[in-house]
Amino acid sequence: MTEHYFSPTPSTDDARRPLRVVLAGQERELVSARSVFSGDRLDKATAVLLDRLDLLPSLPPGATVLDLGCGWGPIALTAALRHPAAQVWAVDVSERARELTRENARRLGLPNLHVASPQEVPGDLRLDAIWSNPPIRIGKDALHALLLEWIGRLHPSGWAALVVGRNLGADPLAAWLDGQLPQRTVTKLASAKGFRVLQVGPVTQSAPGGDLR
Repeated sequence: MTEHYFSPTPSTDDARRPLRVVLAGQERELVSARSVFSGDRLDKATAVLLDRLDLLPSLPPGATVLDLGCGWGPIALTAALRHPAAQVWAVDVSERARELTRENARRLGLPNLHVASPQEVPGDLRLDAIWSNPPIRIGKDALHALLLEWIGRLHPSGWAALVVGRNLGADPLAAWLDGQLPQRTVTKLASAKGFRVLQVGPVTQSAPGGDLR
């Protein structure tokens, strides 16, 4: 890539190219392009999260799920495929990423997937779950602000699952989230291939602090 994947309006050629990946247990024929995150494959971290969905809490009927930093859409598409009664929001600052996710949702026939920039998400939207491979490389301060903003939209019963590389600060991020969210328990749900799946749990009456072992 010649540009950051979080560039709002990439200037590189946006010609579509085929992308064949397995999502929700089946091979899918999708499209991608240059200057989006992991545009030529399913990213390893994303694959770790999608392989560990069985460890996540159940979603309530008609849940609202957010994929924060959707790229070409693998997490949001999987959520919409696995939970057709849910309303899934795919959010990204990149216009190209949003276009690709929309096209891939059309290809898979997913009317329950809504694609938006952060500014286009309704201000009163509240979330039951966040599934995300968050944009770590935007910088620590920006990442912290981003996570607090969207975790702040969770219902008290809602939760977030974030996949982060150990070498990109998964453990310090877990500790920071635990300190910032005293009413929610932060746990390391799974580890694989150099990545951790962090879970920010529902609000508890008196969260004693996360299990960060």
